[in-house]
Amino acid sequence: MHHLSFMRRFTTAVAATSAAVAVVFAAPAGAEPAPQTTVDVAAAVAQLRTTVADNPGALAALDKLVDKGTVDVALPAQPFQIPATSDIGQNGGGAGVYGSGIALDINGFRLGFFGGPGTISPNQTGAKLEVIWLNLSTGQSGTAILAEHQDVPVDTTIRTASLNTGNGLVVAAVYGNLWHRWSVPVDEAHPDGYAYKLGTIQQPSFGAVTR
Repeated sequence: MHHLSFMRRFTTAVAATSAAVAVVFAAPAGAEPAPQTTVDVAAAVAQLRTTVADNPGALAALDKLVDKGTVDVALPAQPFQIPATSDIGQNGGGAGVYGSGIALDINGFRLGFFGGPGTISPNQTGAKLEVIWLNLSTGQSGTAILAEHQDVPVDTTIRTASLNTGNGLVVAAVYGNLWHRWSVPVDEAHPDGYAYKLGTIQQPSFGAVTR
């Protein structure tokens, strides 16, 4: 029942995204300055690099985002503004757009990933999908592994545990690799009725979200 309840709330939150991001923040005279509405990706990446200064793989992933200009700030639940590209793409063929990070305010604040070819495999042995995050308002930062996934009912996301990012403007980048699977006829090569493929992210998905 917990899994079903979580997925119902997740579906509701994603369906509300378009309404949530349309909210206009109107500040009365004399109030604090209006919230930041755009983020310079290169500047955010420069700060994210300090979070993973001893991780060559993460640094190399972030380097692929420095020429992406600016993005609008959004609200959870919200797909990241810059999608990921992968060596297998969404259709399972050659390289292309792969999917996107996502910010979720369900059972705590979480960062996740959705999309890609097929569905996400419940067994991620040998794969590692990671997010680097930074709260530009408070300076809090960290990394987390995306490992929470439910196979039934069909779950199209994989997520971190609840994160203590603090309130404010949070930027994040998701990189690494992820197992996907397709239903196929059962035979000697596919005894469980699935074919599996490992997607490796070439350009991270990047997002900016206000909590």
